[in-house]
Amino acid sequence: MKTYTVVELLGDGISAELSKAVHALSATLPCKLEFVQVDLSEAARAKQGAAVYDEAERVLCAHKVALKYPTTTTTEDLSPNKVLRERCHFSVIHRPVVTIPGIGTNFTKSIDIDVVRIGTGGTYDDAGRRLGPDTAVSLRVIERLPSRHAARFAFKLAMLRKCGVVSSSKYTIQKGTDGLFEEACGNVAEDYPGIPYRRELFDSMLAGIILHPERYSVIVTPNEYGDFLSDMLCGLIGSVGLGDSASYAFADNGAITLAMFDPAGGTAPDIAGQGLCNPTAALLALASLLRHLGEFDASKAVRAALLDSISHGEKTGDIGGTLGTVDFTAAVSRRVEAHLRSP
Repeated sequence: MKTYTVVELLGDGISAELSKAVHALSATLPCKLEFVQVDLSEAARAKQGAAVYDEAERVLCAHKVALKYPTTTTTEDLSPNKVLRERCHFSVIHRPVVTIPGIGTNFTKSIDIDVVRIGTGGTYDDAGRRLGPDTAVSLRVIERLPSRHAARFAFKLAMLRKCGVVSSSKYTIQKGTDGLFEEACGNVAEDYPGIPYRRELFDSMLAGIILHPERYSVIVTPNEYGDFLSDMLCGLIGSVGLGDSASYAFADNGAITLAMFDPAGGTAPDIAGQGLCNPTAALLALASLLRHLGEFDASKAVRAALLDSISHGEKTGDIGGTLGTVDFTAAVSRRVEAHLRSP
């Protein structure tokens, strides 16, 4: 049995319950995951300060792959996600969003879209400043290298999915910043002549997804656009908490050097410790982590088991079921074992 070391970045609220679910399901896998835990909870950050990030950076750089759980951000504290992005140079964020049968939604069409966004720059790197009492301004930065990394990741993903790539921004208005992003995407597209590629204005694309979601498979955007888009898509499939996310750092030649996977939902303090949380996003993050490690059969089994469980009514209360966290994880684990046994 092959063994992998995975850094586990613990957080707040339901983090401990999500961790237990991941460990329980990991016991069914045909590979062994050895977890190295780092406490990134609000209490640990308040007590240790920057030292907790020093430790997280050290072990992540040593082992190259991590699973992170939700963390709080207080007014006195920087966002742990932002700190990790800057320290580990995560320049690309990947959010897969797919319709899950068995979850009621207001949107009746099916979605299967991978959102790839630049993980740095945009409007998120500058909090802005006041110019007198009635005016404020912020700096928006787009860089060529992260744009190329995001575009190349998107095209490689499209090769695996055998589909096309759409790059999207407001390039007719933000001609300098978004124009640079689209230029970088177009340059990368030339290296993949067999992959269909087009660019669309972001607002027009949002309408296009609502009207014809089947026309979209892999979308690459600047930072904030991808953030907005992935949350909208998760809303269309029933819950922001049903998606997983991955952050990647790259060498100059485009090779992935570090990868961090996490559930897209928050800390849910109102239900923390009650055994009610839905671990679907955390288990999807585990499936994505397994795929990154090259454990493709295990990854497919986890993803298929989750979809099977939910479609057969074995689901948590937040999506119309009756199971708690532990029982739902057990149901998924049984299905994982069945999928791994089947030819």
